[in-house]
Amino acid sequence: MAERERRITPPYGGVFVARTRVLDGEDIRRAIWRMAHEIIEHNHGLDQVELIGLQTGGVPFAWALAEALEQVDGKRMAVGTIDVAFYRDDIGLRPVLPEAETSIPFDLTGRIVVLVDDVLFTGRTIRAALDALIDYGRPRAVQLAVMVDRGHRELPIRPDFVGKNLPTRRDEMVNATLEGVELGEMAKR
Repeated sequence: MAERERRITPPYGGVFVARTRVLDGEDIRRAIWRMAHEIIEHNHGLDQVELIGLQTGGVPFAWALAEALEQVDGKRMAVGTIDVAFYRDDIGLRPVLPEAETSIPFDLTGRIVVLVDDVLFTGRTIRAALDALIDYGRPRAVQLAVMVDRGHRELPIRPDFVGKNLPTRRDEMVNATLEGVELGEMAKR
């Protein structure tokens, strides 16, 4: 869970308290390696593939995935980043924090875009990302890679590539970084 999401999750300004470690750094590395192979297999190579990490939690995973794809396929991937704060459907219900940069250094038109995020929960962030992508071009296809799919979908969104399926309660929080995945709660400071 990215720092800015922590600030807007009740209790506001709280701190994440880990209860259990689900994956360690080596587990993350293996999951990224597996996902890289799946992306290459699914798309018959990387000739038409572009990676875009969702700010802020998905960006480190997008870079790690790009490194793994280069090791497997030999193709150096550019990585774009996208901030979806102004595309969310809950503006007015929670603070808008447009503090991350959108940078897409390639043309999306006719390409296969793999959106990369850390945790998939309700699907609303991905819906916002799909809206935002259209402002930057018309991809031929959009695929979704997430490190953790925790369920509780509110929209019909399904990941194509998943590091770990992790059923959770709605009130639990998942913190996914390249160092590991932890399950816990938000607590007051």
